[in-house]
Amino acid sequence: MLSQKMVFASGNEAAVHAARQIDYHVMGYYPITPSTQVAEGLDLLKSKGDVSTVMIAAEGEHSAAGICYGSALTGARVLNATSANGLLYALEQLPVQSGTRVPMVMNVACRTVSAPLCIKGDHSDIMYTLNCGWLIFFAKDNQEVYDFNIIGLKVAEKIKLPVIIAYDGFFTSHQKKKMQIFENDSDVREYLGEYKADFTCIDCEAPITIGSYMNEPDIINNKYQLNIAMEEAKGVIACEFDRYNELTDRNYNIIHKYMTDDAEVIFIVLGSAFDTSKDAVDKMREKGYKVGVLTLQLLRPFFARELSGACRNAKVVVIGERQDSYGSNGGNLSKEIKSAFYDHDVRAKVITRVFGLGGKEFYKEDAENMLWLGIESLEFKDIYKFDYYGAYRGEAYENKKYFEPVTEKNSTLGYETEEIKNDNGDTDHIAVKNINIKKATEMPKRLVAGHSACSGCGIPVNVNLLLKGIEGNVVLIFNTGCGMVVTTGYPSTSFRVNYIHNLFQNTAATLSGVVEGYKERQRRGEIPRGKITFIMVCGDGGMDIGLGSALGTAARNHNMIIFEYDNGGYMNTGYQYSYTTPMGARSATSHVGKAESGKPFIHKDTPMLFKAAGIPYIATVAENQPMDFIKKAKKAQYYADNHGLAYIKALSACPLNWNDPPRHERAVIAKAVECCYHPLYEIENGKTRITYMPKEKTGVLDFLGAMGRTKHLVKEEYKHIADAIQTEVDRRWESLLRENEK
Repeated sequence: MLSQKMVFASGNEAAVHAARQIDYHVMGYYPITPSTQVAEGLDLLKSKGDVSTVMIAAEGEHSAAGICYGSALTGARVLNATSANGLLYALEQLPVQSGTRVPMVMNVACRTVSAPLCIKGDHSDIMYTLNCGWLIFFAKDNQEVYDFNIIGLKVAEKIKLPVIIAYDGFFTSHQKKKMQIFENDSDVREYLGEYKADFTCIDCEAPITIGSYMNEPDIINNKYQLNIAMEEAKGVIACEFDRYNELTDRNYNIIHKYMTDDAEVIFIVLGSAFDTSKDAVDKMREKGYKVGVLTLQLLRPFFARELSGACRNAKVVVIGERQDSYGSNGGNLSKEIKSAFYDHDVRAKVITRVFGLGGKEFYKEDAENMLWLGIESLEFKDIYKFDYYGAYRGEAYENKKYFEPVTEKNSTLGYETEEIKNDNGDTDHIAVKNINIKKATEMPKRLVAGHSACSGCGIPVNVNLLLKGIEGNVVLIFNTGCGMVVTTGYPSTSFRVNYIHNLFQNTAATLSGVVEGYKERQRRGEIPRGKITFIMVCGDGGMDIGLGSALGTAARNHNMIIFEYDNGGYMNTGYQYSYTTPMGARSATSHVGKAESGKPFIHKDTPMLFKAAGIPYIATVAENQPMDFIKKAKKAQYYADNHGLAYIKALSACPLNWNDPPRHERAVIAKAVECCYHPLYEIENGKTRITYMPKEKTGVLDFLGAMGRTKHLVKEEYKHIADAIQTEVDRRWESLLRENEK
């Protein structure tokens, strides 16, 4: 047995311990709760020089999967981590990697798939991967997360298939426990050995084509080979479990059983609920009931024969599912177990209960109740074979009115807009009249008090400033993010207008569908003629993962407004850096240490990307210039009503993660404006006009030095980063000045 040492770690930290000792070449990732800590922890080690892994933050999970695939094709060892809808977003890429037989490791901290949005743990995500051709280990605790990350990579490289290490979100991913790891990193690397890919995309002396176009009969042969590899993996996994036992004295089996040999009732459950259920088995054994519990260590390949053998003597098998395959009277686990029992002539009665969805706690008493179902079934009581446990149907929906709505009747204040024509008779710009601060204060708030935003948060400030310039009926759509989470906690809402939520990557496309559906229903006479202003509100990195959708929507030029509150990070997941985070900024995925100096590249200039899309109106705004903000909002409404898509960007404070006092945020925003890090301008019909000219342009360190996340940039050792930012800010400002003079 090789030397081990005790550590106190969460499941995510266990994955990081394994990743450190393996020292992967590349990790491609995108932050999503509750898996993000894997990337955060590895990046922290990278900043200290403890690993050499190249950390690549993608703009979304689909791209992260592509980064991983591309890196793996070079023969590199590659890591990823994701959860829930992030896993589903990447799903298209998973069969690509398995179909071309390229190994890698992906940790999945299992979580509820939305909608409705929920970040807590269940198994509704992992079941989508069953048909993707990946090996799938399922860890019940932190120790298994660590061990399976190592064993899984070994098996993946032997079988030439990628592997998922799945574990319960929060129950395993975040809870800390004592566990053993190899004391010497070299022992892990010796166990794994050197990986030599059979082929790579970088061997120019032996060029190959990867991912060819295939017709029959080649494609069926490819899939047949994938099936054979899965079958071969069964023997390899069993051998590696035995070998790992010799090294660690930790005995892993395909099926983890507890008191099942003579059990009349067996409870089958995945993940962290297994250990809870063992306590319930002990209690019921004391009362004389022959019960047991087992869990599966592998979902793919599925060990049907071994599972059937473990349950052969049982009279009743109760399956606990943390997901459902809706409309089929059982989740995927139940379907596979029933199929295995049928093929191997297991006569036990099978009862399924869906439990624990959305992270609902599972206690010893719940496990006892599951086992009691089996005991009662032994006595020939009429027990439903499928049902939900711990749920109720609910009452009929009633649209409760929390506030008086803001409609055209109470939000039309008499603002005026006038088209100013050029010499050719075309619209040059829009003049906004009859609007001032006093009148703007009369605008009722569509986003009201009662939300749970942090003190000093810029989101409600900026959203309400925007809406002070918007008269009439409004429909809002928010992407996932802090703005959505703090305002829509079920069953309440903070909005006095119609509100929609969709995921980061698809909000703009969703709203464009709303716009066109509304217009077409009006055209057909199904709804009365009227006017609604449709506004998309995005932030927290929504213009990274959602940029493709937003630019596609802009290219189509739908009648709507896109409003970006740019808080410079993925704040809703704990502040990982986004593409608009300042270069050099400290975040949970851009640490500052001897080997790393914060975010590695310059902040993205989103308004200019929308300029390239050719939309009629683009503007930047800031809360320290409220009248400029409100007038631009009114202009955006005019363009959305009459010409197409308008885009507005505000710099939005986040005291928690900017690490500065909430009461100072307006002054910090003002510093960004004065140094032209966030200049105020508008682009109407392709013509640029600077709307605020600083009396004396300051240096960017005046702004960056006011925030804890970038305060270190004032030090001499980071001067090269500060200079790079200043150079780029100056370049962008000079470009604006040239355009302004045309």
